[in-house]
Amino acid sequence: MRCNSNLRKAAKAKQDEFYTQLSDVEKELRHYKQHFKDKIVYCNCDDPVGSSFFKYFHNNFKQLGIKKLMTTCYKNENSSKKAYYLEYLGPTGAQDLITDLNYYYLEGDGDFRSDECTNLLKQADIVVTNPPFSLFREFVAQLIKYDKKFLIIGSLNAITYNDIFNHIKNNKMWLGYSNGSMSFRVPDTYTGACSGVAGQKEAKLGNICWYTNLDISKHSENIILCKKYTEEEYPKYDNYDAINVNKVKDIPEDYYGAMGVPITFLDKYNPKQFDILGSFHAGANAEDLGATKTEIITSGKTIMWNGPVVNKTPLYVRIIIQKV
Repeated sequence: MRCNSNLRKAAKAKQDEFYTQLSDVEKELRHYKQHFKDKIVYCNCDDPVGSSFFKYFHNNFKQLGIKKLMTTCYKNENSSKKAYYLEYLGPTGAQDLITDLNYYYLEGDGDFRSDECTNLLKQADIVVTNPPFSLFREFVAQLIKYDKKFLIIGSLNAITYNDIFNHIKNNKMWLGYSNGSMSFRVPDTYTGACSGVAGQKEAKLGNICWYTNLDISKHSENIILCKKYTEEEYPKYDNYDAINVNKVKDIPEDYYGAMGVPITFLDKYNPKQFDILGSFHAGANAEDLGATKTEIITSGKTIMWNGPVVNKTPLYVRIIIQKV
């Protein structure tokens, strides 16, 4: 619970300085090595001085066959440092020297939405970074607008945003491999629960995902289904014509109607095995899905609830799916 609590507090306070650990970058990117050959890689939310993404691509530049590596560093309003752009074309000699890195100061603050950074984005083939959680929707919208390949980090709860969910539903983005809890380096000013000492603080956040539109084998692997459908084990929602499935492993193999599954389903989603019909949660428009609002009692009060309800008990987000 603490992991998710940290994430909610960070979002509320807009604490966006979460620095990905190199071990987590290496763990995920080992699945994508074939995608980087002869490509321009852009890390547009990364200060190369401490960025694990920059370190990974710099250290593996030749092995991956990268054409060019670009990073842009945002100027924090509390920092006296200027925003800058770095370009790396690989080592020019036998040794990889600091002089092989080309730095250029930016006129603006390095915000990914600025004209300067947008022009760099247009040059890129693949964007790999950890964007600010509070600006995740805007960041993805920009990538989709300019038709860029990407591998980025975000919260699993981002799928409750209509635009993000629709990108997943329409097969424009999907989840990567290493999803779940993740520890990030955070600045000393971070106010959530964390461990470590000054200068090396870490915060552990739950429900963290890698989002991508790069072709990966995981996206075409079927979920192995073993359970059989029974009315007793799979009740229908009070306010929607679909059965409720509490765990992905319990999806019945012999049911072909609409099913509501937890959002963790997206970690194993194969569009050739299932269709996604919609997202069912209290913040969604129930009428768009074909659901109805229903009365529930919470904290001693009767309210109208437009999220999933089973036997008058409200549930968290459900993804409505159907076997292909």
